[in-house]
Amino acid sequence: MSNLIFRKDGTAQGVAKQRLIESIAKPNKRVIYDPYAKYFVIGASIIKLLGHKISVWLGDKIVQGMHEHLICRTRFIDDLIEESTSAGIEQYVILGAGYDSRAHRLKLPLKLKIFEVDQPEVQGIKLSKLPKNISNKENIIYVGIDFNYQSLEEQLLKAGFDKSKSTIYTLEGVSQYIPKESLDLTLKELAKLNSNSNSKIFISYVNKLLLQDSKACFGIGYLKPEKAIKFITNGAAKVGEPWISFYSAEEIQKLLSQNGFNLIENKTLADLNSKYFAPVGRMIPEEHIFELEHFVIADSINFS
Repeated sequence: MSNLIFRKDGTAQGVAKQRLIESIAKPNKRVIYDPYAKYFVIGASIIKLLGHKISVWLGDKIVQGMHEHLICRTRFIDDLIEESTSAGIEQYVILGAGYDSRAHRLKLPLKLKIFEVDQPEVQGIKLSKLPKNISNKENIIYVGIDFNYQSLEEQLLKAGFDKSKSTIYTLEGVSQYIPKESLDLTLKELAKLNSNSNSKIFISYVNKLLLQDSKACFGIGYLKPEKAIKFITNGAAKVGEPWISFYSAEEIQKLLSQNGFNLIENKTLADLNSKYFAPVGRMIPEEHIFELEHFVIADSINFS
C-alpha cells in the first residue's frame, strides 16, 4: 500500500482551517466546535480577526459551499463516533489521522481505546503543535506506520488492538488520493482485524460523475461547477495530493461487501442540510449545494 494514504498535510491544514472558521461563529450559529483547530492553521489570528461570516464569504468567492460541505462531513463523523461509542463500541481507529482532534474534543467514554494511525513524522508534527495539557491524551495510542514496509494489521496488533472488541474505523477524505487497489487492500486488512460483528466503518468518496457530468455533483443552479472542480483538483495536485480515484455508489457498495462490510448509509450535504444547518438558521440554498463527495457508513457482516 502507498504512503500516500497518510501524506496529506496540505489537505489536513485546509480542513483544520474550515474547522477553525466554523468554531469562531456564534455558539448558537455553529455546527461544530473545535478549540484545537487553531494550532494547525497558518494565519489563525487573521482568520479570527476577520470573523466567521467574512471568512466563509471569502471562501465562497473561490468555491461556493466548500466550507459547509467540509463542516457537514466533520459533524456527520462526530455524530457517528459519539453515537457508536455510546452504544458500546470499544475501540476507535482513525486511519490517516493527520490533524484530527476528535479524541480530544468529543465527549467519549473514558474506557474507549483510540488508535491514531499515520506516518511517524506527521504524528510528530501534530504532537508538537498540540498543548501539553490537552484532554484525553492518555486514551490515545499513536500507531506510526510505513506502508511501504509494514502491515496495518501487524502494527495495530503490536500497539494493543484487540480483535475481539467492537471497533469503529474512519477513513475521512482519503479515498480520492489513493489508488483503488490501495483502498481495497486497506479494507482487506481491516476485515482480518474485524472478528466482531458490531464493528463499523466510515469512508468518504468522490462521485465518479465528476468525470462525466460535473453538474450532477452540485445543486441545481450552482454557478460554474466546472470551474469549481478545476480549482479543487488543480489545487490538490499543486500541493502534491492529486485526486486519482473516483467511485459510483454501486462500486463502493460492492467494494465494502467483498471485504465484509454492509453499506447502511450513503449521504451528501444535500441530504444533511436540514439536519445540521437549518437548526442554526443557515439552511443552504439549492444553488450553493456541494455534492461532490459522499459520506458512507457500513457495518461488519457476520459470516459465522
